[in-house]
Amino acid sequence: MIKKYLLTVSIFCLSALALIAQEPAVGSNSFSGINLSQPGLENVAKAVAKNDYDKASAQLLAYFRKRKTALSPDKATNKVNANTLQLADDILQHKFKPHKGYGTFDYGKDINWQYRPVKDQLLSTFLHRTTFWESLGSAYLATGDEHYAKEWIFEVQDWIKKNRQGAYADDKDYAWKAFVVSFRLNNWATFFNQFINSPNFTPQFLLTFLNSYNEQANYVMANYTDMGNHRLYEAEHLLLAGTSFPEFTQANTWRKSGITVLNEEITKQVYPDGMQFELSPSYHIGTIGTFLRALKMAKDAGIASEFPKSYRDLVEKMITAVPKFSFPDYTFPLYGNSFITSKGAMIKNYQAWAEVFPEDQEIAYFATDGKSGSRPAYLSSALNNAGFYAFRNGWNQKATVMQIKAGPPAEFHSHPDNGNFVLWVNGRNFTPDAGSFIYANVGNQENSKRDWYRSTKAHQTLTLDNKTIENNARLVKWEPNGDVQVLSYTNPDYKGLDHQRTFLFIDQSYFLIIDKASGTSSGTLGIHFVLSEDAKADADLNNLQFNTTYADGNNLSIQVLNKTGISLKAEESFVSYEYQKETPRPAFVFEKEKLNNQPGTFVSLVMPYSGTVAPKASLKENAGNNYETGTIDLTLTINGKEKTIKQQL
Repeated sequence: MIKKYLLTVSIFCLSALALIAQEPAVGSNSFSGINLSQPGLENVAKAVAKNDYDKASAQLLAYFRKRKTALSPDKATNKVNANTLQLADDILQHKFKPHKGYGTFDYGKDINWQYRPVKDQLLSTFLHRTTFWESLGSAYLATGDEHYAKEWIFEVQDWIKKNRQGAYADDKDYAWKAFVVSFRLNNWATFFNQFINSPNFTPQFLLTFLNSYNEQANYVMANYTDMGNHRLYEAEHLLLAGTSFPEFTQANTWRKSGITVLNEEITKQVYPDGMQFELSPSYHIGTIGTFLRALKMAKDAGIASEFPKSYRDLVEKMITAVPKFSFPDYTFPLYGNSFITSKGAMIKNYQAWAEVFPEDQEIAYFATDGKSGSRPAYLSSALNNAGFYAFRNGWNQKATVMQIKAGPPAEFHSHPDNGNFVLWVNGRNFTPDAGSFIYANVGNQENSKRDWYRSTKAHQTLTLDNKTIENNARLVKWEPNGDVQVLSYTNPDYKGLDHQRTFLFIDQSYFLIIDKASGTSSGTLGIHFVLSEDAKADADLNNLQFNTTYADGNNLSIQVLNKTGISLKAEESFVSYEYQKETPRPAFVFEKEKLNNQPGTFVSLVMPYSGTVAPKASLKENAGNNYETGTIDLTLTINGKEKTIKQQL
């Protein structure tokens, strides 16, 4: 303990000496980015006019310390947990934890901001977001210990000194990637208010900070990402920069730039059905947050009218799309680099959304866990533009819900997985999507884990020779009502092979899936199925069937009913609910050889059941049945009970 204390004190002293050495002289250029005509800066302007720059900087610091946003340490009201204190103490020793998916790394006594301890670009970009400094701010406000304030000031100066634009060849992929810079704008605005009242926060450091902040905001404005959620965050953070620091000459320009981009992008990135075009549930919810935070900032700044009513209406539509792709426990499929959420987290989201849209009864229903508001009037639903479909027989925990993805070519985070589905029955997610595990590479280097999680074979759909497909689904039929509900679509999976997948939701209790692969391509067709990591599968390879064996009797059977020429085998699979964490789980593939122009067809029964004995099922293709023309005429027998199914696709 004494050793740790002495080490901390020695680092503190070294940081103090370095801090003094890093503070540049104050001159006329130090105030060039400040609007000295801003109300409250009259004394600063007078001192600058007299070339008394030391007095001007002291007056400027006094001004910022009087702002309502300025914070001071208060042990009575500010609490900090042991984990946050440990993170803060580690930072004093230059041991940083930039990303929660990794541990703590030692960046050296002389901080090496270019140190890349793992081959994951995300870790290094998160380092330069500097979000990890938030533990210093929390520790300082809770304890008043100047070690934390002095270290933050030192590290800011060290970062500025060592990461000037062009300092290293790939800085635009890391420290000066506009998306990353925008997050610094967001984070530094918070840290500024946390440390502004520290006696170590000198007038000289104030100007160093402000000039760097000004440079970074102007950089983002000049280097927006072309498209995608990165562009949204950049616009949001520019708006934040302009509203957090109205004292800058460019503040109004930043605000207008952010608002203009958000108004433009919401119509480009959000489909008419309300889904964000990257087709990732997590990123969809994230972009709702971006659009609403921007609206709140504009309202607080008195410029809410710069967002038209159509902007609010589209955000509301984004929110009401969320229940459609969600399960009764508020979770959702991990499509497109999504990670697991929780009911508590989602209720907080709905509560925040309800504050903006208090009259929307659906939002109120989910914000209160059904205690008020109105449950959605629909059951099965479609987000047609996005290609997100859901069969459901209820909204409570006993419901059966199948979420299906069959959409257009998507951007960035979307995986090549059209036909993929996730089945949730009576409180259990039987077939969770694989997730992503990791979704960033280092430059053009391959990452086998990333590639596997993105691959089509990791999802519940059809492949040819386990190759990855292209997404571009065309809807054939959608009928969400009746005793046989239907979703049918076609997708040009590969050159020379089209895939038509038809889902039949029968008697609102079980599913028949018909896969037809047609075209000139030949090879091994496979339809892939996965189970939850806690499932123990009982597989009958000869009978082309496997079942779960949960002791509570809530089980699932999957079998292929047109057995000729088809085989069943187990295959390797994983599921990742959190970044860099994965668990093996049971998975199976039904395979069939396809020869040249001959079509390949699979008819699969996906049947939830109660008890420990799996249902016995058989299929008869009636005289009028013709998969090629889309005429479905089948007799399905389950445990001796017949069901005739007739559909024209």
